[in-house]
Formats: sequence, C-alpha cells, structure tokens
Amino acid sequence: MPTSTTISAIMNARVFEGERFSDPATVNIDGELIGSSDVIASRTFDAKGTFLLPGLIDSHIHMMGPDDLATMAQYGVTTALDMATWPIERLNSFRNQKCVTNIRACGIPACGPGSAHSKIPSMPAEAVVASPAEGKQFVLSRIAEGADYIKVIADLPGLSQETMDVIVAIALQHEKLVVAHAATTIATRMAQSAGVDIVTHAPVDGVMTRDEIAQMVESQRVSVPTLVMMKGACERRGAEYGNCRKTVAALHEAGVLVLAGTDANRAPDVPMQVAHGVSLHEELELLVECGLSTAEVFDLLPVCLQGCLG
Repeated sequence: MPTSTTISAIMNARVFEGERFSDPATVNIDGELIGSSDVIASRTFDAKGTFLLPGLIDSHIHMMGPDDLATMAQYGVTTALDMATWPIERLNSFRNQKCVTNIRACGIPACGPGSAHSKIPSMPAEAVVASPAEGKQFVLSRIAEGADYIKVIADLPGLSQETMDVIVAIALQHEKLVVAHAATTIATRMAQSAGVDIVTHAPVDGVMTRDEIAQMVESQRVSVPTLVMMKGACERRGAEYGNCRKTVAALHEAGVLVLAGTDANRAPDVPMQVAHGVSLHEELELLVECGLSTAEVFDLLPVCLQGCLG
C-alpha cells in the first residue's frame, strides 16, 4: 500500500454510526477530509478503549474572547451559535479562526423598551426596538452586518407582539431564521405567535400546554432549552426547575427537535455564568434525564439548522 505524508490515522477507535458504535476501526484524516482508505498514514494514534464521536455543536453560546474558541474545541465543540456579541468588529474577529471552534452569530439581539435586557449596562442603544418600523430597520441592519440569523428577546415588558411579528416577517423575506429568547410561558406564546424558527430556553414559571406543544410540532419549530443555564438559574433563585424538565420531556415525546445548547458565557452582568465547552457535556446528560435515550442524544451531536450554518 502507498504511504501518504499528509494522512493521520486514529486506530482502534469505536466510531459512532448513528445508533451504535462500531467495532474497533481506523479513521484517516487528510486535511479537511475524514474517512477510511487503503493508504498507510504517516502518523498514527492508538485510540484503543476510546469512542470517536462527530464534532459537537453548541446551539447557544456567548463569546467573550478568543480563548472561548480554544476552550470549546478542547471539549469537542467544533461549531457554536453565538447569541449576542457586539460590536460587529469584535464579533468578526472571532470568525473563521483555524484549529478552534467555528461560530455563527446574530450580532445584536432585539429587545423592547423597559425590558431586563435593555437595562444591561453594555447593551447597545440600537438593540432596543420600540416600534414595527424600528423592527424592520433592525433586521436590515443586522443583515448588512453579515448576521447569520436574527435574535429577538421575548419578554414582558419588552418587544410588542406587533414589533416581533414584523421582525420575523422581514427576516423571512431575507431568508434568515429567527431565534427567540423565551424563558417564561407568556414569552414562549409570544414567540410562537410571531412565527420564530427556534425557541431557546425552557419556561421556568410553568409547563407548556399540549396545544402549545402541538403548535411547535405543526410549525416544525425547534427547541434549544439550555438546561444547564435553566437548572443553575432556578437553583439560585429558588424557582422550579422541574417545569423546564417536564416541558422538554413533553416536547421530545411529541416529536419536536430538541437541540443541545448551553448559554455558555463569562459575562459579569447575567444571572449565571456557564463554562464554555464542558457545559455541553452536562447539557447532554440533562437531556437524557428528560427522556432522550443516549443514542438519541448522540444523534443530535452533529445536528444544527442549515439556515444557521449557511
């Protein structure tokens, strides 16, 4: 067999194949190509006794600095969806870096006057959207900056329903997905009424009703419950985390696509900091506690929305 100086081989690893792990096998890596071939690799790594998984995707993170990219990569996170980073120059400095986690991002999120998010000291003034007309301009501005998707904060007080509706409609016209922060039952209803594509967080104050879950199914809406964040925040505030767990269990049972996201952040002015990288492993464990099988969780590892990843 020919020998290649560009190919590295991981030998004796059990490779995840969808529903099961393979017998010990060899996987070749040639630049960006991963697979098997008859070429003898110039470098080999004996992975006996280990398991090889696809790259992990964290569907909800917040970047603070370039070190976050390296940290996530160390824990197997190859792609992450950032849910609020500004200014645009800072955000762009994190994009397309080699040998670390690749990110997609929304830039600035849209929040309403008087909302909790609008009072974050560093929140840009243009994030506060007070009318449908401002909502339209908000979307166009984010698209001009190169946003991969649009994020809205559903809350009371916050964006009016009419304003949120317009934001979603304009984003749809420009083929951009909309992600909604919705941590309460009312916020979740507002997000669904507007027609968002992804609902992130799980309601703390109650469990989603059968009708609301049926609406998620009918609209093929995606849930990113960020259970690591919700569990930690509930413990700090004395709230009922069981509501989050019951909602996610019901969503999964109904057939809603539930993706793993952590809300990882190092921000000083948020309810709870969540470590990048390692927290995704905990998120997967929490999803299993909600009724997903280990195989189902592994199946979700490489899953993300094509509209977000481009």
